[in-house]
Amino acid sequence: MTREDLLEKVKTARPSVAVVGLGGAGCNIATWIADKKLAGGKIIAANTDAGHLSTMTRADKIMLLGEKLCKGHGCGGFPERGAEAARENLAEMREELNGTNLLFLVAGLGGGSGTGAIPIVAGIGREIGALTIACATIPFTIEMTRREKARDAIKALAEVSDSIVVIDNSKLREVAGNLPLRDALAVANALIGSFVKNLTDTITQPSLVNLDYADLRAVMERGGISSIGIGEGDGENRVEKAVSQALSTPLLDITDVSTAYGVLIHIVGGEDMTLDEVAVAGEQIMEKVPNTKRVIWGAKVDQSLTGKVRVMAVLTGVTCPFLSGEVKQKAAPQIPREVVKPLRQAMEHMMQAQESHETISRAAVFSKEK
Repeated sequence: MTREDLLEKVKTARPSVAVVGLGGAGCNIATWIADKKLAGGKIIAANTDAGHLSTMTRADKIMLLGEKLCKGHGCGGFPERGAEAARENLAEMREELNGTNLLFLVAGLGGGSGTGAIPIVAGIGREIGALTIACATIPFTIEMTRREKARDAIKALAEVSDSIVVIDNSKLREVAGNLPLRDALAVANALIGSFVKNLTDTITQPSLVNLDYADLRAVMERGGISSIGIGEGDGENRVEKAVSQALSTPLLDITDVSTAYGVLIHIVGGEDMTLDEVAVAGEQIMEKVPNTKRVIWGAKVDQSLTGKVRVMAVLTGVTCPFLSGEVKQKAAPQIPREVVKPLRQAMEHMMQAQESHETISRAAVFSKEK
């Protein structure tokens, strides 16, 4: 086999990635990702609100959902209308996603367009055989009606998607509550956007040690509800500190971290971060989540983080009281005060971070069955 043949094989073996932002919040997240220059993936923004699409959205493809039904005016906060609007564009969306291997769907749940459309588009992902990962925010606890809509959407999503990464705005408030409203809400966009972009970059771009699509599928396929946790550490044992913090402060109330089916971890550090430090993270996770079947992890270098390490951990296959309604009877545990400040700093850094200059990735899949 010649070098040219090998390069062609590598090109064809690389997964096709698509990111679809649905509704106002979803389009905002898609715009955040587009501004960060997503490598190796197509970005689609879809909404029933023509005004928002035309003035606030940047993507490779912009799609007005339900033009006949909603006439570009939105769907009034009714998920049923959002779903019907998405069905109106079913053929167009299917054509755009044809050939996709990895599909990210992003939305803010609780309204109409994103809440109603995301299960419909996830169904297309299931039809074409793509690994479909939905990433969504859910409303504050006081927004009872909106939270009910979000709960229904997640239950519908569970039937047609592989994993649903959920961020609860009420948990986010505990660490970003003193930020200006616009910045605090933008933190959730940055968290989901960073998750999608980092994962896509590590899979599609050549690096020292690759995180491949098969590893991702092993952790996320049929992974159910997933939760994101973030942590930041500096000084001695900074990786251990950041990993421990990320696993102990998920941004969704979950019953027991140790019961997670899989863990996906992404580490960002400065030029001084060593490969040994990155390797320690995998060992640390196995200690903190002993019942986890699979762990995959990747890392990248960001010069703005010299002396520090930031970790984002995604716990898949967790049990969430929000879905069963247990939150009404039992208040969600508060994030300890001693970790609020570093968590807030990590979020603020995420908002200010510049493009990384170098990327390294490492993947490891651990199976208790092996």
